[in-house]
Amino acid sequence: MWKLKNSLNNEIWRYFLLFSILILGLLWIFQVLFLDNYYKYVRTKDIKDVANTIKNKQARADYKQLINNIALEKEVCVEIINQDMYSLYSSTFFGKGCLSNTNLTRNYKYDFLRSNSNQKSYQVLNKNYNNTILIYALKLDNNNYAFINTSLDPIDTTATIIRKQLIVITIIILLLSFIISYFISNHISKPIVKINTAAKELAKNNFNVVFNNDSNILELNELANTLNYTKEELSKTDELRRDLMANVSHDLKTPLTMIKAYAEMTIDLHKNNQAKQKENMSIVISEVDRLTNLVNDILTLSSMQSNINDLTYDTFDLVTLINDILKKYSVYKELANYKFTFLHKNAKILITADRQKIEQVIYNLINNAINYTGDDLSVTISLTKTKDHVLVEIIDTGEGIPPEDIPYIWDRYYKNKKQHKRNVVGTGLGLSIVKNILELHHYQYGVKSEKNHGSNFYFYITLQKEAR
Repeated sequence: MWKLKNSLNNEIWRYFLLFSILILGLLWIFQVLFLDNYYKYVRTKDIKDVANTIKNKQARADYKQLINNIALEKEVCVEIINQDMYSLYSSTFFGKGCLSNTNLTRNYKYDFLRSNSNQKSYQVLNKNYNNTILIYALKLDNNNYAFINTSLDPIDTTATIIRKQLIVITIIILLLSFIISYFISNHISKPIVKINTAAKELAKNNFNVVFNNDSNILELNELANTLNYTKEELSKTDELRRDLMANVSHDLKTPLTMIKAYAEMTIDLHKNNQAKQKENMSIVISEVDRLTNLVNDILTLSSMQSNINDLTYDTFDLVTLINDILKKYSVYKELANYKFTFLHKNAKILITADRQKIEQVIYNLINNAINYTGDDLSVTISLTKTKDHVLVEIIDTGEGIPPEDIPYIWDRYYKNKKQHKRNVVGTGLGLSIVKNILELHHYQYGVKSEKNHGSNFYFYITLQKEAR
């Protein structure tokens, strides 16, 4: 069901107004509706406190003075009589709660003495002041009795005054609620509106927007900082996406152009020359293979980043695996004079991992080293076994990587960002695939590089207990 959405200003104003109405409602309930009952409760409690004091302090030397002080403080009248209804003491405070010695007073005194109760309450009408008198009778001992009187003054006039005051207070509070909620809502909503406007621009791929974090509200500043960070990361991602599209387009366009050219040559120029046809077809096949490798690398990277790849663990010899890989690079030794050095102290190093994926990691790192090694065409593979790990290093002697680029070399095509270079081998996605495979294995990895001294790509293989 469609529901009307309120603005932040309206929501703040509404809740602030409801809060004010709730407070005012409680004031009206307790100060007007329950005022009479509350007043009676307080006066009843007062005379009971006086009665307990009188009973508990009988042994004091200043007993009579104490009663006078209490009577004056609590505005009550105290009278002590014996069992013959003879008055032994009467407080010196006289107010509307004090009854003169009339038949009315004799009646409730006589009733209490005859009841043999320890305490009892009475309410009688004082015709002199037209008010109700609350009387609390207390048996002090077998011979003496105390009677504490207080007036329950009519509070209609007081309640009327309070109601008038509350009407004025209600109007003032409601006006203040409107004003304060307006300023509070503006104070909160303005930076949110600015953030929302900037976020809409960001959604349009405008990465020049700035989310201001100068608000006095901590959470809004944290939101602005998060969005600024998001903007920077999205900007990098968008730049990498454009570079990826440009580089992939370049890698696709070149072999496709060559395939078309050599196919046309085969048809038009060399249709009667089998040797040339074979040569042209070899080039076509080579370029097709390069396209296949590019597509396979893209699919591999995509599947890994979609978390659909499962690892198939197996225990195998890492030394043997690398030797087998290096045999496949013998053509580079023979045709291009590349030098491959394999350093290891252990004849056999058993590891438990996904053999196929670790093989792909080593292939990609060697390919990367071949592409960027120095003029000596030297590539070194090193294994160092410790108690818990095997450190695998692939080292080249190239120009090295600028420090500011190192955090990004694992991104797709980042190494070709400033100037696209056609790789000797591989597709330009190798390091991204390495990153994803190693993270699937939860292996630590990294690169150490120094200008004009080459780069050292490394990763740590965690050894299982049985292989240590």
